[in-house]
Amino acid sequence: MNRPSAKPVKTSQAQGSSAVPSGRSGPDGSAPNRRASGGPARGGSGPGGSAPGALAPVKRPLRRAVGLTGLKTSQLIAAVFFGALTQAASVALAGASAWLIVRASQMPPVLSLQVAVVGVRAFGITRGVSRYIERLTAHRVALNGMTELRVRLYQRMASGTGAGAVALKRGDLLARVGADIDDVGDLVVRGIIPALVAGVVVLGSAGAVAAFLPAAGLAVLICLTAVGIGGPALTLRAARISELMASAARSNVSASAMNIIENASELRVSGQMNPAMASLKTHETALAKANDAAARPSALANALTEIGSGAALILTLLLSAAAYKAGTISATEVAVIVLMPLAAFEAVAALSPAAAQVYKSRAAASRIVALADAGHPDSQRSSRPTAGPNAAKAESEPEPAASGKTNPAARGDLIAHDLTAGWVAGHPVLTGVNLRLAPGSVMGLVGASGAGKTTLLASLAGLLEPLAGQALIGRTPLVALTSEERGRLVAFIPEDAHIFATTVLENLRVAEGSLTPAKAAGVLHRVGLGRWMASLPDGLDTMLGSGGNTISGGERRRLLLARALVSPAQFILLDEPGEHLDAADAVRLTGQLMRAARSSGRGLLIVSHQEASLAGADQIWRAKDGQIVAA
Repeated sequence: MNRPSAKPVKTSQAQGSSAVPSGRSGPDGSAPNRRASGGPARGGSGPGGSAPGALAPVKRPLRRAVGLTGLKTSQLIAAVFFGALTQAASVALAGASAWLIVRASQMPPVLSLQVAVVGVRAFGITRGVSRYIERLTAHRVALNGMTELRVRLYQRMASGTGAGAVALKRGDLLARVGADIDDVGDLVVRGIIPALVAGVVVLGSAGAVAAFLPAAGLAVLICLTAVGIGGPALTLRAARISELMASAARSNVSASAMNIIENASELRVSGQMNPAMASLKTHETALAKANDAAARPSALANALTEIGSGAALILTLLLSAAAYKAGTISATEVAVIVLMPLAAFEAVAALSPAAAQVYKSRAAASRIVALADAGHPDSQRSSRPTAGPNAAKAESEPEPAASGKTNPAARGDLIAHDLTAGWVAGHPVLTGVNLRLAPGSVMGLVGASGAGKTTLLASLAGLLEPLAGQALIGRTPLVALTSEERGRLVAFIPEDAHIFATTVLENLRVAEGSLTPAKAAGVLHRVGLGRWMASLPDGLDTMLGSGGNTISGGERRRLLLARALVSPAQFILLDEPGEHLDAADAVRLTGQLMRAARSSGRGLLIVSHQEASLAGADQIWRAKDGQIVAA
């Protein structure tokens, strides 16, 4: 076996990873393998075990998220118009009813009441019809916006490096593409439209009352404004704390639930099911407490609305009584002035929930935009230098040799040059990595769980932007390539790669769309699945369950390896190909993969816990203390 003669550059071990090994069970009941984390297998998460789920913050997230919804101004104006018409009809209905009751008590000729009777009926019908149209229009805008936002988010994730998705747990990712997008859609129905409608109603109601008695109109305006400002301010002050608690609690509940659902068998075998259920119950309790905390400011805001409406009632009553005594207004006008503004507080009362929704939607928008930006070439977020202080050196010497046996003039090699890899900025997992994988060669990487092996594979696949240094194909940084270009060059098969709920053949065609059944059968035989395929009821057309829950762990692993072999990529990166296999089968299968790679002229990098299974590799490296050293 050829051993590398050049070791990677050493840096301070203080920069290395001190992550909790991801392959072991934790006190929260996580499963005893890296699939249990709920996300892609990660070799490390930075010092102190920092979770790799913190994406870069973004500026003006709400504006950008709303922009991604494709919100049409004409539809928004229509929804606001019908919302304002609904509230105006309510105010007019209150005023007309008050006038009719007082005027009828004076026993005038019946014909003099007909206009008011018709008006009451008209305003009542208008309120119901316009409310229906407003809800229909607003929800159509919101639902179309959520659909468009999801489509654009998926498009950005597909056209980028995928760094945002691989940096998150599955539960967190599910929450961002699910509940968070719903929260942004709710902004239209529960935030923007109610706020605009309230503004129209406040000015309209105060103006209508002022037409009868200016002083009363001013009093109504002051009361409505006080409630419209004080209620939302009170809600926001508490929502800043409660929503942060609820957001974290929802993410924890989602991640814990996904962990239990997807890894039930492993949790039972390892005796971790009860701790996992206890952890889920703890997170659910925290979520309930956060929801209770969020309900308190809503109650206070509702109380402020009642106080404001009561104050408006008293002030208008006193002012109109004084005016009636002075003979400037009639008794019927007194009733209209006193009762009509009360209906306007219905619109203003919606401002407190609207403020809470804006804050909630802003937090959701921040998470969505951060996911959309992560790894996308057109991202507006502040980008890190791809090579930092080594940038000039990388351009002038783009192909440093990891071994004296590697031709430094070769082109098209997969290279790590002074690479610092990590999931969170400022928390490197591996530093000073210099490796070269040539087409047709085989490289092995060993190390304990949490040493950073998978982190390095994600960086070499272009899925994770280096914290410093470069990952290159020849002279080209991987992060500068499109997802299609990277897919043709590098195939990364993580330990927890997904098995789709479709046929065996279509699961292989994920890597090569033109794969024929004959070639698929040949590859399955090569990875030791010939007898398994023969036992399937419909052969290659047999449907598999989502996540591979209808097949064993060993069959799932071999199927993923078959997917790697059918890939047309020039380089294949395999994470633990012998997982779920006994030692002898793992060695045999790894040897077959090495021979297949050499015969096809493709570079192969295999990550394993067991050095014995990598005996046939051209080079073997070890991940240790945040460094890559010769094994």
